[in-house]
Amino acid sequence: MENRGLDPVPDSERSGRVRSLFPTWVAANMTVLLLTVGAGLTVFNGLNLWQVLAVAVTAPALSFGLVGLVSVAGKRGGAPGMALSRAVFGQRGNLLPGALLWVARWGWETLNAVTGSYALLAVLDLLFDVRTTSTLMLVTLTVFVACSFLVSGLGIRALAVCCPLSAYLFGGAGVLVLVHLIGSTPWRTVLDRPAGPVAMLVAGIGTVAAGGLSWVPSAPDFARYLPRSASARAMVAAAMGGALVTVVPMVLMGAVMAVGAPELAVAKDPVAFIGALLPVWISVPYLLFAVVGMVLINAMSMYSAGFTAQTLGFAIPRAWAVGVNATISLLLGGLLMMVATSFIDTFVSFLTLLGVTVSAWIGVFGVDLLRGRTYDAAALLDTTPRSAYWYTSGYCWQAVTAWASALVVGLLFTGAGWFTGPLAATWIGRDGLGWAATIVVAAGVYALLPRPSEDRTAEPAVF
Repeated sequence: MENRGLDPVPDSERSGRVRSLFPTWVAANMTVLLLTVGAGLTVFNGLNLWQVLAVAVTAPALSFGLVGLVSVAGKRGGAPGMALSRAVFGQRGNLLPGALLWVARWGWETLNAVTGSYALLAVLDLLFDVRTTSTLMLVTLTVFVACSFLVSGLGIRALAVCCPLSAYLFGGAGVLVLVHLIGSTPWRTVLDRPAGPVAMLVAGIGTVAAGGLSWVPSAPDFARYLPRSASARAMVAAAMGGALVTVVPMVLMGAVMAVGAPELAVAKDPVAFIGALLPVWISVPYLLFAVVGMVLINAMSMYSAGFTAQTLGFAIPRAWAVGVNATISLLLGGLLMMVATSFIDTFVSFLTLLGVTVSAWIGVFGVDLLRGRTYDAAALLDTTPRSAYWYTSGYCWQAVTAWASALVVGLLFTGAGWFTGPLAATWIGRDGLGWAATIVVAAGVYALLPRPSEDRTAEPAVF
């Protein structure tokens, strides 16, 4: 079990290799929700296959390019992302984005837990014709969350072992699905679909990218054991490559499935619907390996959320902090499974708001990183006024101002199921570019404001 919490990893314990990040970021994308998203691009956005391909390539390249960039902070500082964020926002100022990102983690883990539970229910139905009940839903949800908690509680070594194995299993099952689709799909119907509006293509990129953006604040958590000499370019390439080999085929398969079964995009239980579209000998192993993949996604998210909880002042061991998030996702997951009428609507609305929430932090942290930020290990852990990262009363007003301004601007341009900003009808809002506007505003405002006094410790960035 990993016992290290927020304390930076000393150089003597840094024995990781950059290539280990590739299966990590493959595992971060192993969710059947990508099939549902691909179906939505066809049904709701009206895109043809080539436009879906453009979305499937562009979105992960953009979002996981940022994941790779921010992971560089992990090898520089050896600490989790939200602990390193204290150097940017100040010891107290970091509580503001930290709390918001922690709540966003609840939603991400809840949606993944519900999807994993649906996959277990689908397997039970296919193999044993077990009828789904409310009690069985809660049992499968509890099993899924408990498995996620076990892996995340053990820590980075358990994740390092599980991620490559799961990637091979899920990839092999995915090949079976792909071969089946090649032989059973009415390709003339698929290829003859007319192109959709460019605005819907851009909006689709934002929807798919939002899932990747959610990993950006967590990126240093999985790179903190790398030696300082690790190649930053290789870290970016590993993140982008791991995402592309998973996202591209999954989104395309979902789009192809939706041509013959458009109901996939609106199913309350999308996983069971996917199982019904495939032969049993393919759907059962595919869904079982998908469950393993989604357990790992949740485990990775809980792993990072435990660190975030510690930065917010929860003075408990890392494993206990992980347990807090496990409990929350169990409660919220049960609520979602009982009351949600449209899973995909809930999912897309959440991704839209998540993209804006994370983007405000990315813009500020990214500029600070590119300035060549180095990290003082003692100052990161010192939450008193003696800390070098105390700034003004615990706040770096430049970073907090840029973050808050960008968050407000992004929400103005955002339209989701339960929230619509006053500027959502403009071309930025219609094209789903609220998240992009958020990053630009956060980065621009922070870059233009006077540099915080602690920036005198910075060194030129080396990539």
